[in-house]
Amino acid sequence: MDLGAIDLGVVAVYAIVLFAIAFWVSREPAGHSKNTEDYFLAGRSLPWWAIGASLIASNISAEQIIGQSGQGFVVGMAIAAYEWQAAIVLLLTAKFFLPIFLKRKIYTMPQFLETRYGHGVKTLMSVYWITLYTAVNLAAVLWLGGLAIESVTGFNVIWAMCGLAAFAVLYSLYGGLKAVALTDIIQVVILIIGGLAITWIALDLVSGGDGPISGFARLGQEVPGHFKMILSSDHPNYADLPGIWTLLGGLWVLHFSYWGFNQYIIQRALGAENLAEAQKGLAFAAVLKLLIPLIVVVPGIAALILAQDGALAADTLNEKSDRTYGELMKLAPTGLRGLVFAALIAAIVSSLASMMNSISTIFTMDIYRDYIARDRDEKHYVLVGRITALVAMVMALILAKPFLGGLESAFQTIQEYSGFIAPGVVAIFLLGFFFKRANATGAFTVLIGSVVVSIVLKVLMPEMPFVLRIWIVFLTIMVFGVVASLVSQAPEPDQPVALSDINFSTRPVFNIAALIVTAILVALYVAYW
Repeated sequence: MDLGAIDLGVVAVYAIVLFAIAFWVSREPAGHSKNTEDYFLAGRSLPWWAIGASLIASNISAEQIIGQSGQGFVVGMAIAAYEWQAAIVLLLTAKFFLPIFLKRKIYTMPQFLETRYGHGVKTLMSVYWITLYTAVNLAAVLWLGGLAIESVTGFNVIWAMCGLAAFAVLYSLYGGLKAVALTDIIQVVILIIGGLAITWIALDLVSGGDGPISGFARLGQEVPGHFKMILSSDHPNYADLPGIWTLLGGLWVLHFSYWGFNQYIIQRALGAENLAEAQKGLAFAAVLKLLIPLIVVVPGIAALILAQDGALAADTLNEKSDRTYGELMKLAPTGLRGLVFAALIAAIVSSLASMMNSISTIFTMDIYRDYIARDRDEKHYVLVGRITALVAMVMALILAKPFLGGLESAFQTIQEYSGFIAPGVVAIFLLGFFFKRANATGAFTVLIGSVVVSIVLKVLMPEMPFVLRIWIVFLTIMVFGVVASLVSQAPEPDQPVALSDINFSTRPVFNIAALIVTAILVALYVAYW
């Protein structure tokens, strides 16, 4: 499919506006140069609306748009659990975790682990997160984004990845987190408008021109199985989304690992003006999360009917479901197609920019500054951060195709293998917060145990759904961590988190938003149980 002159014009306007905003917000007053707080945490000046929009723009990338649309085609609404349950985790993170992080004025998640457990745990987790963000997250976003662009334009996937990488580098490398977070306002608006346009077009086609409401009704009538949030045990995709265990099991562990303790997500909240702004930002993100299945999962379900009707290439979608969203984009008319294409690019490059910034933050502040070059000036560390971000992007480009090119569904594969370490990540933070006796021995035990127990269960019980396996691993290593801490030397007196002087109360606007989000989620699960 070719993009017409109008489409290219829309994309060009989007790019120009994005670059202009990025450079405008990155400028510095005369005589002032960026320090590490400016570059890595936006000078701790982000308002709630920037935090919420940036969280969603950073999260909704090719992995979600391409991967979840493909899973919508194959599985249906059940995949929306990844979005809707995340809304609850955002609210819990805002209320119970952010007050602790902001009280300690940390830059990174490893920095918190250092204050709680010591240098060893911090270093191990710094290396882990840098490796994960580079080899898995950056590579996945590049690969799936390149795949979508190839499907829409016919442009070679490798060159598409290079173009996306260059775009993200050019607009984010100079300005750091401030440029990323404030341009994400534009990104998320384009993403939602473009996504809703695809949903409207797909549902209207399903209805034969009678409108999206009629199209949605037809989906419910002809593929009712695709509107089940809780899959039965005989469902072919039960191993990925094991029925009631998506509500009671390890999916929560994945969510808390990602939304509660993931540097490239929580970094926006660490850059907030104050705790109240950070909490409102996460509540805003939770509200936006409710919309995401409408713009990524529902079009995937519609594609199933459109393929049956001959409007989409059924063979292409059945062969590789990750091509679903790219095929849907071909249905958009000239002009609107350019907007939808810009929305896809916005989702990809905002995630790439966020990951680059987080990789550079962890490497610079937790490894380079502590172990390679101490006591250098602020300009030096900002330069190192920029170089690190660029190197990480180049490495991800090299690794993307070898790591992900042969996978049937990159989204589900990434979730499963993230689950090897996610139980350990959640366990060390929860023990660190709420178990004063937790120490470095306990932390190493849960981190190593997370990988070892996961591998053992994977080998001995390969048919066990990975969501259930993650839950069993999490409960097991929590016990390991408590026992290991109790039988070893107690932590230093200043290491346990003092909760007595932390205010966990929240403002009325946050409480109202939390109640509304919870009520909507309960209604959705009742409707699509």
